[in-house]
Amino acid sequence: MAFTSSSELHQAHQVKIKQVFEEVAKVVVGQSYMVNRLLVGLFTNGHVLLEGVPGLAKTLTISTLAKVLHLDFQRIQFTPDLLPADLVGTMIYNQKDGKFEVKKGPIFANIILADEINRSPAKVQSALLEAMQEKTVTIGETTFKLDRPFLVLATQNPVDQEGTYPLPEAQVDRFMMKVFVNYPTKEEELEIMRRISNMQFGYEVNTVLTKEDIFAIREEVNKVKISESLEKYIIELVTATRKPKEYKLDHESQYIQFGASPRASINLNLASKAVAYMEGRDYVLPEDIKEVALDVMNHRILLNYEAEADNVKTADIVKALLQKVPISK
Repeated sequence: MAFTSSSELHQAHQVKIKQVFEEVAKVVVGQSYMVNRLLVGLFTNGHVLLEGVPGLAKTLTISTLAKVLHLDFQRIQFTPDLLPADLVGTMIYNQKDGKFEVKKGPIFANIILADEINRSPAKVQSALLEAMQEKTVTIGETTFKLDRPFLVLATQNPVDQEGTYPLPEAQVDRFMMKVFVNYPTKEEELEIMRRISNMQFGYEVNTVLTKEDIFAIREEVNKVKISESLEKYIIELVTATRKPKEYKLDHESQYIQFGASPRASINLNLASKAVAYMEGRDYVLPEDIKEVALDVMNHRILLNYEAEADNVKTADIVKALLQKVPISK
């Protein structure tokens, strides 16, 4: 173990993180990549947007993880008729006392699952995203601080766009990562089929991490070292999305309408530290940055119509960036 100070505590946390994966695996087959990214978000105080077709256990994974972490969990199904008050709460008149009193909404929890976030109109999305940014909710004349940790894990379906309200780019940018959830492998799907057909579900999971553990891990992640050359590498990667021709990305430049915002560089730094920590290191490697680059940047690079016509995806742009942008000396 590379850590020197409080090494026993660090080792205990490393063991617990492995146990988190084991406990979630009791209920969810596969999807360890999704669990990893959810933990990266949790350990760096960053919200995560999950995108995938129905039936990939996005909701099940998040609810199971909340049980393993022993955190208050609320699932909110976003629908076209949802109102901001349904989310944050409202003032209710108490006839007995003759006064208005606050009725808090489901957003007052540690982990919020915003299921199919693109199903609700902008006013509801804005109410959620304000809470994400400010970590506070105002009801009437009173402002309430949300309990820590506060993490929004939102899902959206990329296939069914009928009757949806796509998140504006400025609002999507508030999510630390946008993670694409893929289909299970043949072996994993065989195990899923067998479990369900044999009625093998409802497994009990054990609590592994407490709130105190999470805050302690956040402190440890914050202490992970990143060299000046890698800090500059992050800046070069992000700048290359804005000025691709300066980095010999002439082919890719024709497809980029807007490059990544400064939140990309901030979150690349944080996410790479978390990945290094979960690998048991107290320093960041270039591979850590490359590992999280797609998740951090794929919703921050806005492509034009030419890209859609030529079937060019953001992943293709990020792949080219990682190939052509050199690491600073």
